[in-house]
Amino acid sequence: MSIDIHALSGAYAVDALDDIERAQFERHLADCPACRAEVASLQEASALMAETVLEAPPAGLRDRVLADIATVRPLPPLVTGLVSGEAVARRPARRWFPGLVAAAAVVTAIGVGVGVTQPWQDESSQVQPSAVDRIKAADDVQSFSKDFPDGSSATLYRSTSMNKAAIVTKNMADAPSGKVYELWLQHDDRMVAAGLMPDGPDNVVELSGDPATADGFGITVETDGGSTSGEPEGEVVAVVGFDQA
Repeated sequence: MSIDIHALSGAYAVDALDDIERAQFERHLADCPACRAEVASLQEASALMAETVLEAPPAGLRDRVLADIATVRPLPPLVTGLVSGEAVARRPARRWFPGLVAAAAVVTAIGVGVGVTQPWQDESSQVQPSAVDRIKAADDVQSFSKDFPDGSSATLYRSTSMNKAAIVTKNMADAPSGKVYELWLQHDDRMVAAGLMPDGPDNVVELSGDPATADGFGITVETDGGSTSGEPEGEVVAVVGFDQA
């Protein structure tokens, strides 16, 4: 999974994150004054809207607002940079507080209307499942776990029918300074880069590549930015075969 942590402020303010995302964002919030200010603004707007909305919103308002959100929420530009040989998107320097605050405030107002009148009871009003939740819900899901001596763990969930896999870590120590955990998929005797793991003890990362045909997965410690050769170069943390299901 590759998500700009700053972009979670709106969802956090309206309590739309799952437990792992909320824990990640709260750790980030402690060190990011800009996100704290944005969350405070959103929560203040939500409180004001809750006090002023006394009747059901007009028909069609929800659909128009949700459609407009897709047009006002800016996306980070794609800039040159390599992570396992692929270009990565980087966040622009300027934040997008005004548009997001306005959009989140209106969506919150709609939520208040739902709570009072319950005019909308469809799937689009529900929080969408995360990538790992969708994989875990697959009929053919498999899980592969690795427990470490310090009490931390890493569990990979794979669905061959979806050709997707995601790894979930618990209490995992950060990689050493200047290093990063890199994820790999094993195909026969070859390891193929499948993503980088962000810092933090609890993470969910969707792997790239072709997990359906892979024989196993691995975790290594590489220099910051990941291996430059396309194969593991650093310390091997774990290698788990998919025949261990």
